[in-house]
Amino acid sequence: MDIFIKVIIILGIITTLCGLLLYVLHRLQLLRRLPLDIVVKKRNFVFFFPLATCILLSILVTIILNLIFKK
Repeated sequence: MDIFIKVIIILGIITTLCGLLLYVLHRLQLLRRLPLDIVVKKRNFVFFFPLATCILLSILVTIILNLIFKK
């Protein structure tokens, strides 16, 4: 149970850091739409799903977690 609590805390910290990183990159205009990002624009509706950004973040988090939990 103790390890479960530590994992949840670490995941929360990583999620918060990724969110802050995305916020800063968006504010600095460094993170624009990537080629795989899906945008659907209708009359009064815009749907944006950042598929490429999700893939990049997944790779980044996987690398970080592998470095942290490597034995």
